Amino acid sequence: MSQEQLDQYYLNKAEPNKSCLLALRHIILAQDENITETRKWGMPCFCYKKKMFCYLWTDKKTNEPYILMVEGKHLDHPGLEEGQRSRMKIFRVKPNRDLPLETIKTLLNTALDLYRSGTIPIK
Repeated sequence: MSQEQLDQYYLNKAEPNKSCLLALRHIILAQDENITETRKWGMPCFCYKKKMFCYLWTDKKTNEPYILMVEGKHLDHPGLEEGQRSRMKIFRVKPNRDLPLETIKTLLNTALDLYRSGTIPIK
């Protein structure tokens, strides 16, 4: 998938979600040089060494962005919501507020450590 196709998802969003999602994208990609971005099911998907580890999406009801952690069941954080999911958890973000940068970085690196340590096997 081309960079232009990846960019289009963000550029088609209205503010404040556009800026919020672009900032989240930058934060995610900055956590590790082995993170790559693609699209799965129409949403931005971030992989660690080609293994999916998180997505960016917006809630259909609230229209607010969130980070979906693929292996959320391994993560224990009060900001994560399980909902009806057995494996994944989401971290909601308020697009009109400052991003909780340290919390987001901690969550991403805790998730990445599952892959780095081998807890989540990489093919």
